[in-house]
Amino acid sequence: MIPRKPIENQTGKKSKKQLSTHFTDPLKLLELLNLTPQQMFYSPEAAQDFHFKVPRSYVDKIQAENPQDPLLLQIFPVQDELNTVSGYTKDPLAEADSLFQPGLLQKYDSRALLLITPVCTINCRYCFRRHYPYDDKGHFWKQIKTNINLIKQDLSINEVILSGGDPLSLSDSRFSELITLLDSVPHLKRIRIHSRFPIVEPERINNYFLKILADSRLQFIMVLHINHAREIGPDNQASILKLYNQNIILLNQSVLLKGVNDNVSTLQQLSETLIENHIIPYYLHMLDHVHGSAHFEVSEKDAIHIHQQLRGVLSGYMLPQLVREIAGEKSKTPIYSGLSYAILSH
Repeated sequence: MIPRKPIENQTGKKSKKQLSTHFTDPLKLLELLNLTPQQMFYSPEAAQDFHFKVPRSYVDKIQAENPQDPLLLQIFPVQDELNTVSGYTKDPLAEADSLFQPGLLQKYDSRALLLITPVCTINCRYCFRRHYPYDDKGHFWKQIKTNINLIKQDLSINEVILSGGDPLSLSDSRFSELITLLDSVPHLKRIRIHSRFPIVEPERINNYFLKILADSRLQFIMVLHINHAREIGPDNQASILKLYNQNIILLNQSVLLKGVNDNVSTLQQLSETLIENHIIPYYLHMLDHVHGSAHFEVSEKDAIHIHQQLRGVLSGYMLPQLVREIAGEKSKTPIYSGLSYAILSH
């Protein structure tokens, strides 16, 4: 690591809370990391198409002077994003077809998915919602009461999935209001929260937030999104432990990404690190075919081969399930290792 310059906030003053400060200018990040736009194949057009945003706490884990750093590759806008690739679309999971009304998706039986905010704390370049027309779908928060009333009318729903954006982008007061509303639905049993905040901006897991969860009758599952073991460090281990100590079930889903984690040793270390931090390796996703992300794709044949090798070096409970999401299907589609011999033989 090399010494780094202090980041400035939007007013030009040095931020006192650097961990909560975001980089929104890719060139300033490159300056900090002693990298050139040419080394990174930087594309201003890609940054305009899908805005660049990364918190300082994540940046602090990126290796300076390394254009192939696996954390950097996940968040930096590059020229390959502009390529038009057959089979890659702006809505790869056909979520428009699952939209019951603004902010409410019903893709799976017994579960409802609430899109409660378009805001994330970090913009991952492979995000399957990078082109989601949030502005066209109404203000999600204004739809919350309507959507929860619709959930109340469907007695088959026992779990609500909070997504976005990132649901922890809500303020504590808004989040508390949301949980109170969900608490009032008698047939709900569980809330599943999909969030990157505990990892990339861990100070979000404050005592007030933890009390909101503790005061609810509902069971909470937190699905984290960690693709590489280096994303876990001393800054976020404390936040993870707070969640674990409050009996929050912690799961992790990763995306298999070319150049980031598409090898056995990296995925083995990820599972080891997750288990050490009380997080269950849950899913290893094949890339969703969203326009702008094709350069991250790992072929299914290679993915199966990697997963087979991973099975040989990990205990069963440490092995994430290799899955793909197919538009219109009511669950993830497992890529069974039993099929691998036939596939690998061709």
